[in-house]
Amino acid sequence: MKRRIVMSMLAGAALLASTFLGSGPAHAADVPAEFGTDWHDPVTAAPPVPKPAGASCEVTVVRAQFRDFTPYRGAYTPPGDCGDRWSKVVLRLDGKVKGRQYDRLGYLHVGGVEILRTSTPQPSPDGIEWSVEKDVTRYSDTFRRAQDVEMLIGNVVDDTYTGVLDVTVTLTFYRGRPDGTSPDRVLTLGGDSTLTTPRNSERILAEVYATGSGGGCEEYWYLSVPDPAPYSCKAGRGPYREVQISVDGRLAGIATPFPTVWTGGWSNPFLWYVTPGPRAFDIKPITYDLTPFAGILNDGRPHRVEVSVVGVPEGQTGWSTPVNVLVWQDEHRARVTGKLTAHRAGELTDSSAYTPGAEHRVDTEGAHRLTVAGYVDTSHGRVTTTVSRSLAHASVHRWTDGETTDGLNATWTDDESVTSDGRTTRTHRTYTMDGTTTLGAGDRLRTVLTLGDRATTVASHGARRAAWSRLDDSYTGDATYTANVPRDQRHAVGATSERYRQYGSRGCYDRTLTTAQGVLTEDHRRC
Repeated sequence: MKRRIVMSMLAGAALLASTFLGSGPAHAADVPAEFGTDWHDPVTAAPPVPKPAGASCEVTVVRAQFRDFTPYRGAYTPPGDCGDRWSKVVLRLDGKVKGRQYDRLGYLHVGGVEILRTSTPQPSPDGIEWSVEKDVTRYSDTFRRAQDVEMLIGNVVDDTYTGVLDVTVTLTFYRGRPDGTSPDRVLTLGGDSTLTTPRNSERILAEVYATGSGGGCEEYWYLSVPDPAPYSCKAGRGPYREVQISVDGRLAGIATPFPTVWTGGWSNPFLWYVTPGPRAFDIKPITYDLTPFAGILNDGRPHRVEVSVVGVPEGQTGWSTPVNVLVWQDEHRARVTGKLTAHRAGELTDSSAYTPGAEHRVDTEGAHRLTVAGYVDTSHGRVTTTVSRSLAHASVHRWTDGETTDGLNATWTDDESVTSDGRTTRTHRTYTMDGTTTLGAGDRLRTVLTLGDRATTVASHGARRAAWSRLDDSYTGDATYTANVPRDQRHAVGATSERYRQYGSRGCYDRTLTTAQGVLTEDHRRC
């Protein structure tokens, strides 16, 4: 259907969990016949960040109200009473908004390092509150020094869109010995996309907070179609997207972007008022292991590191791809040398076939493979790292004239294997989306949608499995309202459910949330 109805309107630019706010689940008798002027505060089924026992220190990083596109700028000072080594650092965002407002996209930078990318819920007339927690221990190097702070949640406030975003962000530092997994340095790229690493770097990872956003069709890139098809969002070859990173012009990493659905997505905000889609409040970065390139990067010179998104039509904006670089150093050597020994890039396949008819159809298939390998000569011997990644995408998009019926069934996979010093970590990621929006008689708009965020990770040493984990975050929703009328005439109804399961060698977590007409009706834990 035409995006003029209500598509998501973002306005700008284990890391999971919103905290449950408000009262417990309601009884069936307390569920209204339709949405009213208020509903339960937003909540996700994802687990809160585990916190260690013992002393802690809290630092307020941001306290701001976002009304426009003016960034908040402030200063961060390290916590004086908790030393400069911490067992964990936890970020918490608390927000509130009321009235009418679109969903908005935001970021938080400390010392130029992006430590949070988030989006906002859409408010009720009476007002909502929400929160997000994130483990940011890996940015400890940044937090050890006084830093500039910049945060922006681009917003528009006028006579129609009245919601002012009132946000507070804190960092809580837990005293104790670090677990040794955090990087020694956290770097950002220069203004010319260059990177200069310490000359004794022995492990290098790049994080890319890739989001399709900005109010155009790249917010819902997964629904775009090739040029010949009669649809409101066209994108040259179609919906295949791939986020690539290169070093000095050579392809260094590939990844599938997560198909985030924002809280106004699929033309139906009533799907998301209480339960947002997976990752909508805490956007995970894509991580690339650049260690095979360490021998090249460690020469003391600046190297060009660039990120691009395959499938975006030339000259079209809509993607944000900020980069952090995490570096582990060899403390016993001033210089670590090495060499890139293998670079095998398969042919990228990207095909979208349009079939006209009473029901228009686009079938898309895409795939790509990349293997890179290299070694570094460290104080503890030569370490060879091999990184292999394989991507695949398959989708069927169907719609009718006028887009009064619009449906997508899509699956993305992203398989990665990293072998280093005899240890191998294999990760199989699967993202799914299956939904249909229909505009029927009386402008009654109904959306039925399921989303899946799944990953299995197995770490082994030789033939012995050392650790494993499995994630399954599944969302289902069914919501109907009258479109193109004032808010108090929409007569909206909707039911949603999210089940978040994570289990493996470190334990089990299993929580289910269900809602009806904005009321939380179930909060069930199984582990």
